[in-house]
Amino acid sequence: MRDDAGRFLLPLPAGSARLVSMTRYLIALFLAAALSGCGFHLRNKLTLPDDVPAVKVESSVRYSELVKLLNRGLRTSGATVVEADEALQGDDGKAMGVARLKIRSERWGDLPIAIDARGRAQEYSLRYAVIFTFLRPDGSVLVPEQAIEMSRDYVSQPTDATGTTTEREILADELRREMSASILRRIDSVARAEIQQGRSLDGAATDVDDDDAGGSDIDGNDAD
Repeated sequence: MRDDAGRFLLPLPAGSARLVSMTRYLIALFLAAALSGCGFHLRNKLTLPDDVPAVKVESSVRYSELVKLLNRGLRTSGATVVEADEALQGDDGKAMGVARLKIRSERWGDLPIAIDARGRAQEYSLRYAVIFTFLRPDGSVLVPEQAIEMSRDYVSQPTDATGTTTEREILADELRREMSASILRRIDSVARAEIQQGRSLDGAATDVDDDDAGGSDIDGNDAD
């Protein structure tokens, strides 16, 4: 066997490919446990503005793990979260409007990026795409509909399906956590921009000059 430079390559010993895959899995597992145990975080804790109204997360996917992560992240960030089967009431006993974080879709895909001598896929790119929008309590749009796509690469050996499945599940959990954080950061960014321009996050009119009320729209990225 020759490489791209024309040099001869010695065949790997039997079982070495499986060993490499298992080693990568153990390293990933060890790092995840170590970072979680020491309390290390890649990004600062998100704190949403106080003016953010109560939020209800809605999804077209039943029993979505992403929804659970978003609810947890919203609570940690200081927001009031209304569950799907709950209604928020004010001091007068009347139902209050809530903002809605709508998850339009969640899509997963495995794209082969490397094959072996027999044409079998050995490495994949795990793709995760989510389309969402955020509505004020009055139904007006605060964060326009937009898409976020993330990916992670993993090794898949045809003779080691169990190890591949485990590694993929770990990466999928990681992508969901990062997706939840990314969505909340976008909401936070727009919410703070609205407050700085004197606009209300609940849809109520505010006393600002016409010139101050103008602002640029935030365009979302379309999913492929």
